[in-house]
Amino acid sequence: MSHLVYLSLGSNLGDRAAHLRECILKLQEVGEIIRVSSFYETEPLELREQPWFLNCAVELRTDLEALDLLAHVQLIEASLGRERDIKKGPRTIDVDILLFDSLVIAQTNLDIPHPAIEKRRFVLAPLAEIAPNVVHPRLRKTARQLLRELPDEEGKVNRLASK
Repeated sequence: MSHLVYLSLGSNLGDRAAHLRECILKLQEVGEIIRVSSFYETEPLELREQPWFLNCAVELRTDLEALDLLAHVQLIEASLGRERDIKKGPRTIDVDILLFDSLVIAQTNLDIPHPAIEKRRFVLAPLAEIAPNVVHPRLRKTARQLLRELPDEEGKVNRLASK
């Protein structure tokens, strides 16, 4: 069975754009890339003393179930040098599963929709670019609505001209 998934990608170490592009290539091994947003340069929020991020959103069609997709995503992260030394710290690549069809999944190692989507401009801006009408299954609001409702001070996000 085919699933429609939205992912958030981020990098703030090394050649950030190259890391995002390489991750997108590797994601083709787990499904069909439907759309990729522009790249956005974004301010770190929780742990502020680190380089700014590049973020993007990816729409993916996959036959994998959610936990299998998570396992593959973690392998991709590891292959791109992801280390999990500091929570919310600098990283070569970070891939989050934002939405998986319209499912709500609450497991020890997987929460879908991804927690705090509605509070993160660095997630919502790229997501609303490629899927403005996708609905958050808990909040019953579109990505576009959630982005509009964010306070202006919620993190600086600058859309870059090209990927």
